[in-house]
Amino acid sequence: MASLQLSRHARNLGVINSPAVLYKRILKELPRVLMIYDIDMPIEKAKATIRDRFYDNKDVKDHRVQEMLIETGYFALETSMLQHKQKNHLMHFLEGYTTPLEGDRKRLDQDSTILDQFARN
Repeated sequence: MASLQLSRHARNLGVINSPAVLYKRILKELPRVLMIYDIDMPIEKAKATIRDRFYDNKDVKDHRVQEMLIETGYFALETSMLQHKQKNHLMHFLEGYTTPLEGDRKRLDQDSTILDQFARN
């Protein structure tokens, strides 16, 4: 069974209490995750969303809650990299429920060229 075990590795290094290390690791793996799940989103927008998620929890003062949030972040990163999540789970995390359905994004007709079919719009 493939396993990255990022959270256990970070806990053994003693850096599990550092949100900055988790943030850097997520940003490092973000292009790979977007490619694995074929998510048509600019990397800058995905980075901004992740940064906003970190800022949402900036006022947490309880040490135990901070550790739990960091451990959860490592677990989410690991499950994303091992492809244990579905694309809609990541889309909900990155964009929320307001994303259009994938079938509504691109409309092709009978006269579409091969370039139209593979264009990322």
